[in-house]
Parts: sequence; C-alpha cells; structure tokens
Amino acid sequence: MTATDAPHLLYVAWGFPPSRGAGMYRALATTNAFARAGWQVTVLTPERAVFEQLTDLDTRTEASIDPSVTVVRVPFDLSRGETDLAQWSRFRIESPLGWSGLTLLRESSSFPEPRYGGWGRFLVPAARRVHAQKPVDLVIGTANPNVDFLPGWDLNRRFGIPYVMDYRDTWHLDMYSGRRTAPRTARSSRWEARLLKRAAEVWFVNAPILDWHVGQHPEIAEKAHVVSNGYDESFLTGLEPRIRCAHDPLSIGYLGTIYGPMPLEQTFEGWKRARARSTALATATLDIHGRLGHYANPDASVKAVLDRYTADGVRYHGKVSKTDVAKVYSSFDALALILGRSRYITSGKVFEYAATGLPIAALHHPETASTSVLSDYPRFVPASDDTAEAFADAFVELAAMTEHATDGELMNARESATRWERLRQLTPRIEELRQLVRRDA
Repeated sequence: MTATDAPHLLYVAWGFPPSRGAGMYRALATTNAFARAGWQVTVLTPERAVFEQLTDLDTRTEASIDPSVTVVRVPFDLSRGETDLAQWSRFRIESPLGWSGLTLLRESSSFPEPRYGGWGRFLVPAARRVHAQKPVDLVIGTANPNVDFLPGWDLNRRFGIPYVMDYRDTWHLDMYSGRRTAPRTARSSRWEARLLKRAAEVWFVNAPILDWHVGQHPEIAEKAHVVSNGYDESFLTGLEPRIRCAHDPLSIGYLGTIYGPMPLEQTFEGWKRARARSTALATATLDIHGRLGHYANPDASVKAVLDRYTADGVRYHGKVSKTDVAKVYSSFDALALILGRSRYITSGKVFEYAATGLPIAALHHPETASTSVLSDYPRFVPASDDTAEAFADAFVELAAMTEHATDGELMNARESATRWERLRQLTPRIEELRQLVRRDA
C-alpha cells in the first residue's frame, strides 16, 4: 500500500507527548499502532507550554512517537492558571470573581466542559484545515477532556466522516460512587447523547464502564466495545529480575501517580504493622516512584503522608520518565498496587505490573475492577478489604511469596501477562475500522 492509498486517521488527544499525564500512554500507543498498521496519522494536541504548566513534561517520550505520525499542536488558553499578576487584565485584578465567571461562560460557549470547553474553538478549525489539506477517513477522539470528541462530530456532520469515541475516562459517571454527575437534561448530557448517536464506535476501558453506559444509552449497545488498556512492550525492554543476596533487604515497589482517593494511610499503616510481624519485612523498604497528584506542582498533602512514614522504611524517589520504567521495575523484588475502591477502576498500571512477572499485592478493596485482571495471575496476593489490617496481612503474604520465589515462577507469570500487551487490545479494532473506511469510500 502506498502512502497515498493509506487511510488517513485524525486523532484528537489533549494528553500526548510530552505530557506527563497518565492518559498520554494510551494515546501514544494507539497512534503508533495505527501508523504501523499502514495508516497515515495526524494528531491534534496542545502546545508543549500547556503541559509544562499543567501536567509537567516527560520530553523523552516524544522520541517514542512513530516517525510517520504528524503532530499538529493547537493553541489552548492557559490564562486560568496564570499566576503572574503583571499578566492579568485590569478587570481581572479588580474583579477576580467577575473575570472567572465570564471566562467560564466563554469556555462553555462552544462546548459544555469547564476549563477545557473553550479548546473547541481552536480544535474544530484545526480539524477542518487538516481535512482540507489531506482528506480524513476516520477520526478518533480520546477523553477526557470530552471536548476531544468535538472534531469527529463536526467532520461527520459536515462531510460524513466516521468517528470513534474512546472513553479513556468517563464523562457522566462518578467512578467511585457509581452515580451520574449531571442530570439527563443538563447541556453536557444532551451533548453526550448527540455525540454517541453519530459515533461509528464507542470504546471503553473495561466491561463495567461499558455496561453502565449501555444502560444509560441502550442504542449504542451494538457499537460499544471494550478496548482495554495494556502494557507497552517497548517501554519494558531491558527489564531484568533483581539479583539480591540472601541477606539483602527486600524492596517492595510502587510506580505510578499517587492521588486523592487512594488508601494511602491504610497502606502505610498496614506496612508499618507488617514490618513488626515479618522478619523479611523488618528491614525492607517500600519504594515509591511517580508523581504526587495529577498536576505539575506536587500535592503537598500526599508528600506529608509519605514523610510521616519515612522512619518505617517508606521512601519516595520522585518522578520517573516512561522511558525509565524498565530500570525502576528491575530494582524491585515485589509490587504494591494501590488503588481507590471502585468497581469501575481497572487502572492502566495493573497491566504493566503483571508484565514484570513480579509478585503483586493488591492493596485495594476486592470489588475494584483490577481484581478481575489479576484473578488468575499466578503471583497475586489480594487484600481481603481496604483496611490497614487487611493490607498488613497482604504485605506479610507478599514477603513470604517473594522470599521463596524461583526463576520459573517469574517466567510463568510474565507469560501469563502477554495477553495484556496493548497491541493485542488494539489490533481487532484497527482491522475492523479499516474495513469500515473501505465500505464508506
């Protein structure tokens, strides 16, 4: 197939390299998978300065973008986060509340989404320009933010181009309470229904989230698909089991973002109790790597919790580039998967954890959706509850499993996780969408 014969995918992602946000990984892997399957790919994403201010940068991930992918960086209004008073207008200085109210109205005029809705004014014209220069055959928007869905809807309405809504997150489902976040009559709810009606496919990261949305919108049942997250094999190249002498302290590791609903106090209190009960853990360390919160500036309240347990062997090592995760995993003897309680949350990290082949303690409530991912993982230690005592029991069992580990168990666990390699999740949909654009040609 020549470049001119290849179908053209327009991919819309607020989070894309060099963003350090968690959603970036799914977007990067998806665009690369389409490119390697022979598609021409154009990405609409914000300018680098946006990520520098809001999510922090992981600049080395830009080298992981397939060279054939065209990245178009679309302006995004950063005035909300401007802290330099010299850059404020006189009106904003004299009436901060009035300025905020007018800004909210301006943002939501094109799309009903706080902070992000105003991006639609830039996104839609950018998508039209891309289509004018090189006709688009398919649009995929990945959310959140949900304004990422808007260009697909616009090009479909104007030119009949099919589009896919990829719900990396949810819009009107609170994943912790299970309740709707807005009534069906709300403008955002009406917009969601409008977008779903025209979509060619709708993707969800797990079955519980899909089922909830089909329950709310039965008309999407036949075009709704689970496209699970997975691990990216390229980032795990160089992963090697840690070689430790008999008397070396164990390193139990966590790699990922630490934020709000996670049971941190229960985890660290459980760790403290476990160290008092297990000789293997008495000298062990709980090594934490990753961001503290979702934004560029670390969450001070999370750091304060970590600091309270430094005397108990809890160590925070800072942020990690995605390109360094193999090296970090190679420094651990076992893993602690810390998640908030939710039947809708799988997390993307669970797949990468499984791919290491290391023993994993699931430090979350059993109803959390990641339990179904790890249920037949051979080195899985589930906590019976999300309490400090249940976590202490899990840590003790994890240490015993780790102390008696064999190379055969490591390789068996890694082999069991190969089904979660991300390309295996994407390939069936890429093949089906190629047939779709051929039928529409």
